[in-house]
Amino acid sequence: MIFMATSIPIRPPGQPAPPAPAQPPERGGDVVLERVPQKVKPPQMHQVLMLNDDFTPMEFVVVVIQEFFNKDRESATQIMLKIHLDGKAVCGVYSRDVAATKVDQVMDAARQSGHPLQCVSEPVD
Repeated sequence: MIFMATSIPIRPPGQPAPPAPAQPPERGGDVVLERVPQKVKPPQMHQVLMLNDDFTPMEFVVVVIQEFFNKDRESATQIMLKIHLDGKAVCGVYSRDVAATKVDQVMDAARQSGHPLQCVSEPVD
C-alpha cells in the first residue's frame, strides 16, 4: 500500500521553525578581505662577554675564542688582550638562545680544563 500526503504537515507547538533555505548572494555585494601586514620586531640580540681572571692562561683564552666564536688567530689574540686589559670583552653578538649556548660551551671547556674562566651573556642596548 502506498500512502501519499494530501496536506502540509503541521509542526507541533514548542518546536522551532526549520531554518530558511540559504539565498544566493546578490551580485555587487561581495565581501573583500584586506590583508593587514603585521609588524614583527627582530629578536633581542645578546652579546657574549668573557671576563678576565688572573689564573686562566692567555693561550687557552685565544684557543677558546677561535674554537667557539670562529675568529682567526689575530682577532682572537686582540679580543684576549682586550679582556686582559679592560677586564672583559665582547666575543660575539647572537640571538638569546645562541648566546646562551656559546656561554655554556665556553664554561664547559674551561671547567674540563680546570680553569676558572668566566663567560656571560647580556642584552645589547
